[in-house]
Amino acid sequence: MEEQNQQEKETQQEKDPQQEQNKPAKRYIRLKPFNFIMLMVFTILFTAGLTIFALTFGDKKVVEVPTERQEFSQLYDAYDELKEKYYTDIDDKKIIHGAINGMFEALDDPYSDYMEKEEAEQFNSELSSSFQGIGAEIQERNGNIVVVSPIKNSPAEKAGLLPEDIIVSVDGQSLQGMSATEAVLLIRGKKGTPVTLTIKRGNSEDLIEMTIIRDDIPIETVYGEMGDDKIAHIQITSFSENTADELRKLLDQYESEGMKSIILDVRQNPGGYLNAAIDISNLFIDEGKTIVKLQSRKGEPEVVLSEGGKKYKYPIIVLIDNGSASASEILAGALKESAGATLVGLTSFGKGTVQTVTQLPDGSNLKYTTGKWLTPKGNWIHEKGIKPDVEVQYPEYYSATYIDPNTELKRGVVSNYVKSAELMLDALGYNVGTIDETYDASTESAVVQFQRDHGLERTGAISGDTTYKLMDALREKIQKDDPQVLKAKELLQNQ
Repeated sequence: MEEQNQQEKETQQEKDPQQEQNKPAKRYIRLKPFNFIMLMVFTILFTAGLTIFALTFGDKKVVEVPTERQEFSQLYDAYDELKEKYYTDIDDKKIIHGAINGMFEALDDPYSDYMEKEEAEQFNSELSSSFQGIGAEIQERNGNIVVVSPIKNSPAEKAGLLPEDIIVSVDGQSLQGMSATEAVLLIRGKKGTPVTLTIKRGNSEDLIEMTIIRDDIPIETVYGEMGDDKIAHIQITSFSENTADELRKLLDQYESEGMKSIILDVRQNPGGYLNAAIDISNLFIDEGKTIVKLQSRKGEPEVVLSEGGKKYKYPIIVLIDNGSASASEILAGALKESAGATLVGLTSFGKGTVQTVTQLPDGSNLKYTTGKWLTPKGNWIHEKGIKPDVEVQYPEYYSATYIDPNTELKRGVVSNYVKSAELMLDALGYNVGTIDETYDASTESAVVQFQRDHGLERTGAISGDTTYKLMDALREKIQKDDPQVLKAKELLQNQ
């Protein structure tokens, strides 16, 4: 997927509005944005002077009922007053959207929201299983749009696009000075349509022109690795349409390679489709045991039980942190309480409510809270989170912030960027003296050593290539020396 700043996506797969209107409403849970959950949807739609109430039972059929409701008389009176007497003509659409927004704001619920068409399209694309484009990650570097890597088997890879290629122009329009966001808007497009890229490769002065036919690009949400210890470390980045299938395939592969135990990593995972969390839980929890309880306004909680099918009966540890929310917490709670999994890391975010989203005929969305969810043992973790069985803090250098490569840091500069750079250098084994916001002689000496070790020009200053190399080196260290992963492996090896 095309990267936007740090890894921005191109346009997700477009959906036929009429087809979407006839599809069942999806149930979900998510931190931001939050996802689909109850079958009954109460839709409030304002049009100019008309209010329609609709009840949706798993589909998009709208039933109109009489609208003479006394409680809306003030709304009509206010609208009529503005329509007739405001000093300029009012924008009906804007006024109506504002009224709906006001209704949602009055709920004082951060998880309920009204999304106009453009916002709704972005929201709906967040959890899509694919998008349409050329299939390459891009990044803005030093004023250029640079290819990070083409996605495997994508049109970009097949066309011969390579890492570090600079995209000079798209369909003849120069990208010089553009952000990755702006470049993505030019590169994206519908499946089957061509886009012509002009490429600068390496030190060659000759430009390469390639025409690529856009296609559907699947979005992967499951990543894994397994070393000689046969401990499968599997990361789930979100709970999307195909996540459960992706996970199942990876588990089958590792099982055939002699897998002995599993680390399931949902750190910094904001959530996703509820059904995906249930399907994944079902892979590890014995048939008939509770996965989650869903509590609506009335009645007893709906108990969701694990069903039959293949179970992966291996020792399992789930990694969580304060960025694990919603569906991630459902999975962690289910595996802890119904499958005996050990939780390692930090206390999770703590979002125990569930939302419904319904799409209105004009393409806008209504998202609002319809209930709460409970762990198998009936615990409500809202605003408390799930505590790990084994707490493992992140090292201080994890707090190092992104450094702007266009900013030059040198002796005498005082900045938060300097402190981040010193944290990074210290973590990588370079002596920076006191870690503070001042770029002093010790910082300069450490930078010179770092530049020497990485084949960079020894300027003693941090900018451009030195900044990128420094952040890349820290990223590699974090992946290699991840304290929570190391602790999980230690626990599994001692079982």
